[in-house]
Amino acid sequence: MATLILVRHGRSTANTAAVLAGWTPGVHLDEHGAAQAAALPERLAALPLATVVSSPLERCLQTVQPLLNARPELRIQTDERVGECHYGDWSGRKLRELADEPLMQVVQQHPSAAVFPGGESMRAMQARAVDAVRDWNERIDAEHGEDAVYAICSHGDIIKSIVADALGMHLDLFQRVHVEPCSVTAIRYTRTRPFLLRLGDTGELGSLAPRDRDHREAGSTGAAGDDGEAVVGGGTGTA
Repeated sequence: MATLILVRHGRSTANTAAVLAGWTPGVHLDEHGAAQAAALPERLAALPLATVVSSPLERCLQTVQPLLNARPELRIQTDERVGECHYGDWSGRKLRELADEPLMQVVQQHPSAAVFPGGESMRAMQARAVDAVRDWNERIDAEHGEDAVYAICSHGDIIKSIVADALGMHLDLFQRVHVEPCSVTAIRYTRTRPFLLRLGDTGELGSLAPRDRDHREAGSTGAAGDDGEAVVGGGTGTA
């Protein structure tokens, strides 16, 4: 079956503001995120991509545009099922404020029970994302053969949930997975099991450096595990 290249969108204005964007309109790539997107065609140059699927949100469409410019033969297709989690009333709020919400402990420790007020459950988020991948795998196999490679540009929590499914992990463990902005995760699907080939590959090690205290207290967490908590929506990456 097909090999899936999962690309998280480049760093966004919400990432740098430490805001949980969700489906909030007007969130786009910041200057660094645009540079990350511009580098994506070279990073994926060796891959004969059959097609590109994207979340319909602006930050994802902006991320894949340089790739489409470099490869005019590629088609892009949007799929709402790989769009960001519907965080409901949490959307647009500062991560630092959300840390004090009682629901945050559930999101961190028991995400399969988490339902965002006015939004969706994390179980529903994973189910729709995994269904999308299964559907696209079948479609790509039928149209391009079982050795085809294709890309999906999506969001941190969506990619983490797809990885958890591929590894046979319960959703309650998915917060142990971390993917940086514009990172590449690769999953090779076969008839009997998926294989995780790459996870959150950015080609740089800067995000592993310790965070300074001011950076952590501002809620703009770049690296996973600074305080033992996962970053809802995904980390901000490095400058």
